[in-house]
Amino acid sequence: MAAPRHPVPTLGTQRLAAACQAEVPELTKRLMAAIATDNPEWTDYTAVPRADLRDGCKRYLTRILDLLGGLEPDPEGDDVAAAIGRRRAEQGVPLEAMLRTFRLGGQIVWEALLDKADDIGPSEIRQVGSVMWAVVDGMSSALVTSYRTTELDRVRSDERRRHSLMEDLLAGRAHDATFAARAGRELNLPPNGAYLVVVARGESGPPLHMGAEAALGVTGIRSVWHDRVDSTVGLVSLEHRESSAVLQQLRPLIRGRAGVSPAVQGLAGIDTGHGLAVLALETVSGDEQGLLVSLDERYPEALLLRSPDLTDLLVSRTLGPVLELPPKERDILLRTLAVWLAENCSAANAAPRLHCHRNTVINRLQRITMLLGRPLEGQRSYVELSLALAALELPGTTHD
Repeated sequence: MAAPRHPVPTLGTQRLAAACQAEVPELTKRLMAAIATDNPEWTDYTAVPRADLRDGCKRYLTRILDLLGGLEPDPEGDDVAAAIGRRRAEQGVPLEAMLRTFRLGGQIVWEALLDKADDIGPSEIRQVGSVMWAVVDGMSSALVTSYRTTELDRVRSDERRRHSLMEDLLAGRAHDATFAARAGRELNLPPNGAYLVVVARGESGPPLHMGAEAALGVTGIRSVWHDRVDSTVGLVSLEHRESSAVLQQLRPLIRGRAGVSPAVQGLAGIDTGHGLAVLALETVSGDEQGLLVSLDERYPEALLLRSPDLTDLLVSRTLGPVLELPPKERDILLRTLAVWLAENCSAANAAPRLHCHRNTVINRLQRITMLLGRPLEGQRSYVELSLALAALELPGTTHD
């Protein structure tokens, strides 16, 4: 934002400014006193050393008088005001406090000019006032531009640092206790204690509702969320909470699909938790949106994904003859087998879910037994059949 052009100082204005130059030390004391007695809500300089604040006030007041004395202003913004804005932004002083101080300083200079204006008429006094406040406005504009630019640079730097810390945590650097302590301090997370790691993906939009971190924070749950190229990763601190209670808070925040690790210990366990959360997510197909699954709920599917070659053999050896049937008959028999197993191998209980008679269920099971050449009953058969059916439901699996 370029500083607005202000009226050219008249000879009278220049003379008054020159007369006040010697009073800059006293004007600085008056501005410091005004800051100290003004409303603290508007002039919070607790982060600024007193000598630094005094130097800034002196440079500001001197610059006003220099510009009133005829110094040509920088068309792109006053460098003194810009330097003050940059410094105070780095120190975390609120912008409102800076603007308030610039107005207080302008008032003090205006009063000093009036004290020297005994032989100047009302018309010229108005001209002095116009030039004077135009100078303050111009310097305030330069201050705002510099302050906001510095603040934006700080935000970007903080984001880069946060991104780097999260990537280091996912890479396992928190096995170093010193790094874990520093990362926890900078991310406002406890270095020890239990964590859930969440990995979320969205097929056609953001995987999470806006403000997930803030929404969890309202309930006292600390978390940090990190966007990667292919996913969003969340570190959720349990802090003596049950995983189930935290998952209940997480589920409404999911827009895409997400996998959650079992609880891992401390930031040192984040890399392991991330791998387990990814594994949980891979058990969910891409067309299932708004779904969060915990690995604790998906161990059979996760085991199958971890051993794809063995999974193919299991499916082929366990259900091969059924899978070779025409699609309609194949799907009916597979559905019947799955419901029968889910109903503790009870044909009577499976029938209502399949919308058919109990005898129909028994006939279909006998057909499967004949095709497979083995009995369906028995603990080993139940395990193998259940795993094979689960494998058919995994993402990317086809019956054809």
